[in-house]
Amino acid sequence: MSDWHRALVVGASGGIGAAFVAALTAAGAEVHCLSHGELDLEDEATIAAAAARIAAPLDLVIVATGWLGVTPEKAMRDLNAATLARYFAVNATGPALVAKHFLPLLAKGRPARFAALSARVGSIADNRLGGWYGYRASKAALNQLIRTLAIELARTRPQAICVGLHPGTVDTGLSAPFQRGVPELFTPEHSAAAMLDVLARLTPADSGNCYAWDGSCIAP
Repeated sequence: MSDWHRALVVGASGGIGAAFVAALTAAGAEVHCLSHGELDLEDEATIAAAAARIAAPLDLVIVATGWLGVTPEKAMRDLNAATLARYFAVNATGPALVAKHFLPLLAKGRPARFAALSARVGSIADNRLGGWYGYRASKAALNQLIRTLAIELARTRPQAICVGLHPGTVDTGLSAPFQRGVPELFTPEHSAAAMLDVLARLTPADSGNCYAWDGSCIAP
């Protein structure tokens, strides 16, 4: 694992978030944990307040959050404005606002990482089955936001990296209704360790992309 002395995990009470916290703590990092009671992705004021409480510099910021409705849309007749708005609020806007307030806390003059959990289904090029409109679209939006954030971040922190991470299908409450027939179902601990290994191997030239737990780059 890389030399991440001071790390922050947003969504630390979730399955993958808690696994990130455990792995980083075991590696000797000082880990700051933020969960829903301290930070609400749909309320920017709570994000700004959380950032104000945490002193820079941070070597690693991980946004381990996401929302998937219990009945993802199978067809266009299932589309609902309120549900679509919530997908974007939690899966795209929320992580972008975390970046807005926490990227300025990343270390300067040395390697640093910002990562948000994305998903392979956010890839437009990889969409061959359709369905899951809101989840797909919100994760695609997140990937575009990450690409744009990475471009701006490079101007002030050329050694920093900003990426999306696909954790695979992980045995958590979010994926529980959709695990039937999944060929590879990971424990949160396995997924978090794999993603930290991927982060450790990335270089600034990789910034702005989305990577799967196995290190493969996911097409936009």
